Parts: sequence; structure tokens; C-alpha cells
Amino acid sequence: MTKISKRTVDILKPREQDYFVWDEELKNFGIRVLPSGQKTFLVQYRNGGRTRRVKLGRYGALTADEARKEAHAVLGKVAKGENPAEMISTYRRSSSVAKVCDRFYTDHVLLRCKPSTQREYRRCLDIFIKPKFGAHKITDITRADVSELHHELRDKPYQANRVLQVLSKLFNLTEVWGLRPDGSNPCRHVPKNRENKRERFLSPSEIQKLFQVLDEAERDGSEGHHACAAYRLLLLTGCRLGEIQTLKWDYIDGDYMRLPDSKTGARKIPIDQTIKLALGRIKRLTDNPYVIAGKVEGQHLTDLQHPWQRIRLRANLEGVRIHDLRHTYASKAVNSGLPIQMVGKLLGHTQLQTTMRYAHLADEPIRQAAAQVASGMGELMSPASQTEPLPSGPSMTGNVVSFPGRPKGPQIQNSNSL
Repeated sequence: MTKISKRTVDILKPREQDYFVWDEELKNFGIRVLPSGQKTFLVQYRNGGRTRRVKLGRYGALTADEARKEAHAVLGKVAKGENPAEMISTYRRSSSVAKVCDRFYTDHVLLRCKPSTQREYRRCLDIFIKPKFGAHKITDITRADVSELHHELRDKPYQANRVLQVLSKLFNLTEVWGLRPDGSNPCRHVPKNRENKRERFLSPSEIQKLFQVLDEAERDGSEGHHACAAYRLLLLTGCRLGEIQTLKWDYIDGDYMRLPDSKTGARKIPIDQTIKLALGRIKRLTDNPYVIAGKVEGQHLTDLQHPWQRIRLRANLEGVRIHDLRHTYASKAVNSGLPIQMVGKLLGHTQLQTTMRYAHLADEPIRQAAAQVASGMGELMSPASQTEPLPSGPSMTGNVVSFPGRPKGPQIQNSNSL
């Protein structure tokens, strides 16, 4: 052992086999000399019963004093219980973001997400995430990197939030897969863009007009029979578009539609006489299991967007989306006085928070209830109380102003007495 310095390192000569020289002042700091004459500074320590080594750098690229400082830093991490050698090894084995994106899609998205979600995730990965981070190691991505991408998409605020959501899920899984340390998700604390929820509810007259237009379009043949039937069912059931598109005749069981695999899992939807009549009007094809049959034999109708654009224009509902039919159903349920929990059940929500976006719609039934109670109380008032007018204003002759109907408490003195 000797103190490692420029002078002591320079005099070290190569041998037939590599050997180590350890520093006498800083324990576990040393230099390795190879038969080729190459000299490499290193730190050696034990972790979990194993001897671990961390290369600090070659002599020449690193001076002895610089290597000593690096050794101090590494040994400081070891003293804190860290394992620098394993961290370096993990980094070297680390996959690129592009490879992790592919694994994320095949091992998670394809197995756990619905087809529509799969398409959205694939789009985010291919258009935004891979071009930005694909060549980087997954362990190199920082919060600043994620924030920068989110900022670059500021002109597309909704898309920026979707990309952030996909990235966050991806990085959560990298921790599960052991590709990044626990709690290292770089998407944490990156603020999302504010999203203004688009809520459009059809009025009774608009609903009536829509049903009328659907009947007319079906009669004159300007729109397909099954497309018109789909829009009626969406209004009458409040189902999601995909739930009606993929509805099979086998799912209709008496007073229920039993969906085996909706967005939130298996779902049982009650159907009343009105819905049964709507279903009874639909032409059932013997070679097609779907209620909303498509043009391809044995398949459901896939394009309901283009017919809807023509229907809404004809019904003067420009800007109304198909999903707004579900919103309309929800608003009708809330305004009918149903508890918000019951509305959530009807819509197939698994979390009350999702249904609470409709809570403000309950103002009208509350107002009507309040009016009903007040009216009932009013019937108990004396005839004089109902017909006698209130005083036109406070008297200016006294020292105290009396306010009819004001609760007891400190009274306000007339300004003449001040």
C-alpha cells in the first residue's frame, strides 16, 4: 500500500498479470495495472456479501487527485447504503425508450386496454413519445424532459395531457419491471393543462326534433336503418357508443341488456317497454349476431360518425357530438331527481367522482322542491299575511328603524339620532 499520487502511479510497471495497488490513506481506493500497461482507478467495497468494484476512469484521462475526489463521492454513497456498482450495471443494461415503448404496448396495452384505447396509446407512442425520447435510455429521462415535451405541445392542450398520461403509466410500469428505481416517475408534479369539459345537453325540443329527423332519414333512405337505430338506442339507454355498436342480440335477456365486457367490465342495463319497442323496430339479420349490423357480413357497423354529421346538420344540432347523447341521458336522469349514485349506476360508472360532473344539473329539481315546500307553508299563512302589503319604507320619525321580517339582533339607529 502506498499513497496514490502522480509520482507513485508513474513508476508502476506492467507485469505478466494484472495487479492492484491500494491507497494507504483512503481505504478501498486503488489502481489496477494491466499487462498492457493500462492503469485504471477504482473503488472496491462489499455489498450483500459480494465484492463490488466501480471503475473511476483511466489514468491519463483522470489525474490521481481527480480520481481521489471521485472515490470519496462513491464511498460516500456506499456509506449511505447505496450500491453504486449495481446502479452503473443497471444503467449499462438499460433499454432505450423505444424498446420500452414496444414492451409497454405488447405487455400492457394489448392485454389490458380496449381497442379504442389501444389506438390512442399507439398514436401517442408513435407520433410524440418515440420521436422525442426513443433513442435515449429509459433511465436518462428526467422531469425536465417530460415537462419540455408537454410544453412543446401547448398548442394542443388536450393532446399534451393525453401524452403525459401515457408517459406516466409507462414509467409506473418501468418501476414494476425493475428498469427504474421506485418513486422515480418523471411525470410526477408536471402540471396538466386546464381542460374545459365539453358538456352539451339536448333540450326536450331538440330531442323531439332529433327523433323526428331520424324517422324521416330512415323513411326516405338518406341514412341507413341500423345507423338511425343506433342513435335512438344511445339516447334511450345512455350507453357508450362502443357498447351499442358491439351489442349482440344474445346480450338481450328479458328486461336487461347484459354486456359481458364494457369499458368498466361486465354490465347489466335495464330496458323498459320504450327500449324494447325501439329494439323491435330493428331489422334482425339471420347471418349477423349484432344489433347494429354493418355492411360487412357478420360484422357490426363501424362508421357512425359520418352519418351523424349529416343527421345533426339536418336537425340543426351543429357541434353536438355522439357522446353528447349520453350526456343528455345523464342530465335527464339527474333532473328527474334521481340520486347521483343511482345515475352513476345507470351510466356504468365505477367511481362516484366521474358522475359528479353532472351534480350541478340537480339545481332545477331542488328549486322545484323548495318552491313546493314554500307553497305548502304559504297555505298555512293567515289571509292577512298573504294579502296585506308590507310597509313601503322605514319611518323617519323614530330613532330606530324596524325592518319587517329581520331576525332579532342589534338594531340600526336612524341617522337623525347620530
